[in-house]
Order: sequence, then C-alpha cells, then structure tokens
Amino acid sequence: MVEDKQPTAGELFDLIWERLADLLGTAATATLVRRATKRAAAEALPTVIVNHNTLNYEYKVPESWRSAAEPNALRSLRDLAKELGVLLTRLTGPVVVDQLEREPRFRKSGVSFVEASDRT
Repeated sequence: MVEDKQPTAGELFDLIWERLADLLGTAATATLVRRATKRAAAEALPTVIVNHNTLNYEYKVPESWRSAAEPNALRSLRDLAKELGVLLTRLTGPVVVDQLEREPRFRKSGVSFVEASDRT
C-alpha cells in the first residue's frame, strides 16, 4: 500500500467504525452513527445506513464515499464526524474524541470530531 495515498471517505468511515466499536462496542457505535446521521441528514448529506442482523451490526456508506475522485464525499464525512463528536462529548466527555483526534489518517484528511471553536 502506498503511504501517500489519500484514503477515501469510505475507508475513513471504516476506521471510525472500528475505533468506536473497539472503545464502545458495536451496539453503542451503531446507535451513535444513526443519531449523527440523522443530525447530518438535516443538512441533506448522504446517509450511512446501519442495520442489525441476528448477531452483528452492519453499515453501508454511500457508494460515492468509496470513490477517491468524489470531492463531496470527504466533506460529508467531515460533517458526520463533527456530529459524532458532539454526541460523543455529551456521553463520554473528551475521552473518546481525544483518542479519535490522535489518529494521523483523520488529521491528514481534515476529519475532526471537534468544532474549530472547541479546540484548545
């Protein structure tokens, strides 16, 4: 894998899901993603679909998020990340958000879980 390759919005969402599932479990992650998606949907963003089958939670991102050439996909993911950050901060304080903010791939892609005014 080439290190300088910019990850797609879909790949970054996969990483968000993995990190949150490791920290909070898949049920909590699914609930948070659904809520953040609803909040972001008010801004007419493409939505992430989360389903619960018998044993697992599964998600599907918009197809455009898997394309490296889609400029609006990363913007939509950034908006979703901010909505997730609001919910996570309310539920866990800064602990989970701080861990997500330390991920270099998020920083490099401009994906942040805090509003610019909230940064210290």
